[in-house]
Amino acid sequence: MPRWLEAMLGERFFSSCMIHETSKKKEKNIFCLDCCSSFCPQCLSPHRPHRLLQVRRYVYHDVLRVDDLEKLIDCSSVQSYTTNNAKVVFLNERPRGRQFRSSGNACLSCHRSLQEPFFFCSLSCKVRELGRSEVGLWRELRECEHLPLPSSCELEEGQPLTPDSVLDPAIAATSTSSVGAVTPPLSAVGMEAISQRKKKRSSRPRVIRTARPDVSNRPRKRSAPVRAPLF
Repeated sequence: MPRWLEAMLGERFFSSCMIHETSKKKEKNIFCLDCCSSFCPQCLSPHRPHRLLQVRRYVYHDVLRVDDLEKLIDCSSVQSYTTNNAKVVFLNERPRGRQFRSSGNACLSCHRSLQEPFFFCSLSCKVRELGRSEVGLWRELRECEHLPLPSSCELEEGQPLTPDSVLDPAIAATSTSSVGAVTPPLSAVGMEAISQRKKKRSSRPRVIRTARPDVSNRPRKRSAPVRAPLF
């Protein structure tokens, strides 16, 4: 795994910068691939010649723009979301309130419900799954020598997502406006690893639940009448 990728997945973004604690924009939301560290916008000047990524946030979850991340690693198998005219993907796996295994399409790493044709819910899930085979992970990486920050930021801190955005595919499984167009599949090595995982999951027996019969409309059996004694 590249050093910058391991550092970015383990980084804690949006924490306060110790140098600019009194500044208005003190949250560390910029990651330098060359220095493998995060910093706030006030510390940007010495890092401008380096490769940079801006991390966005929504409801305490870090996201990255697909246009920026695609220059470093293939994101076609990670489910994307459209917000403010920009496609984003989640950086890390999101916690779930209860354990639930969907019978439909789900993330191969954390089993969160997904829309077709995606295989992972976040970048960390893809790296974790393909990281078991170093060849599969390196096939997904791309060479990038120049990666400046975008001139415009569509998703700033504290700005809510647009109504067309989708955060949980289980809530809007039939929505197609929030998800981008169908993307090309993974590389041959990645597809082979994914197909093996899906075969193991499909071989597990499924429990079919049958509905309980409705007994409210059944005729009741009448008991024998009881007559009063004769005096």
